[in-house]
Amino acid sequence: MNSVSPTPPLADLLVLDLSRVLAGPFATMMLADLGAEVIKVERPDRGDDTRQWGPPWAGDESAYYLSVNRNKKSITLNLKGEKGREIVRELASQADVLMENWRVGTMKRWGLGYETLQALNPGLIYCAITGYGQTGPYRDRPGYDFIIQAEGGGMSITGPVEGPPMKVGVAIVDITAGLFATTSILAALHERERSGKGQYVDIALLDSQVAWLANVGSNYLVSGQRPARYGNAHPNIVPYEPFPTSDGWIAVGVGNDRQWQRLCALAGWDDLAADERFATNPQRVEHRDVLVPMLQERFRARTSEKWHAALQEAGIPCGPINFIDQVFSDPQVLARDMLVELPHLIAGTVRLAGSPLKLSRTPARIEEPPPLLGQHTEEILTKYLGYTPDDLARLRDEAVI
Repeated sequence: MNSVSPTPPLADLLVLDLSRVLAGPFATMMLADLGAEVIKVERPDRGDDTRQWGPPWAGDESAYYLSVNRNKKSITLNLKGEKGREIVRELASQADVLMENWRVGTMKRWGLGYETLQALNPGLIYCAITGYGQTGPYRDRPGYDFIIQAEGGGMSITGPVEGPPMKVGVAIVDITAGLFATTSILAALHERERSGKGQYVDIALLDSQVAWLANVGSNYLVSGQRPARYGNAHPNIVPYEPFPTSDGWIAVGVGNDRQWQRLCALAGWDDLAADERFATNPQRVEHRDVLVPMLQERFRARTSEKWHAALQEAGIPCGPINFIDQVFSDPQVLARDMLVELPHLIAGTVRLAGSPLKLSRTPARIEEPPPLLGQHTEEILTKYLGYTPDDLARLRDEAVI
């Protein structure tokens, strides 16, 4: 393996982050983990909305805010006044990337729209995340993850078969929109190396939800049949769901016919192995209503631990159904550095999920805890705009910062 470089891959990038809550901050955190300097612009009075979204708290900081704001620097600017907006324009003229997730038209009304900033900085990558995008009949609607999960079809395929539609346990539309934003920004930066030009990146929560319907969406587009809810089961693979054991549950995923035969062999289910109704995956899908109850009864014959050991030995994908505390004490999670601890000015120490971005020579780094509100205002304005102590004092007197 190559030696680790002392310089992270995005160390030469400046990101101006005017986003808040989850989708935008998640995207900019990915960039920050890869070394970009991310300046988080917040309101002087309350900051990012998620700073108040507790409990739980670490000191005075909410766990929600801490989850997506590490490795950033916070400055406070009053964007309701012209001086605050002027400072944003000055910073944007030096930035490589600007991220925002205000409602459509808000930034333009503030004199901070793409056309204005692009004229000041032709190489700027300007990314906007909204509920429905910059075009279309819904463009002016506010967008929330929960609502998009409903409108975009996600809730219709999630939850118990006979129960109500269900949202995913995390704000998955926001998270995936953030990932799509990060991918698009990196693509735009790569293209800028050829053209020397920036561009506008338009990311919509609804687009993101529709995109990750993936195979379920394709099932409808091919068949014309509305997808059903399968609870914890899979629409195209059987068996592929949790099964009750004598003392709990175990998740089992039989991905092909060889694995099916191995499962039957290790469990002594010769009758199922010989049953033509279950010989191939399409046949098992067709006869799931017969097969699954049989499997549910038979899995109750052993403990979860014994099933797990036997299935692992046979090379059949399986796993325990862990609670979150078990996840963060799992040896594989710990071995992959997916739990980190950082010193914090107020909380003492904060524990955060690690970065999933594993690069051999220029790895992601988690070096700074999520910043306090306005912690870096003076540093940033002095470093990038040359403000003096008198300038900063005047801005504070005028409630600009």
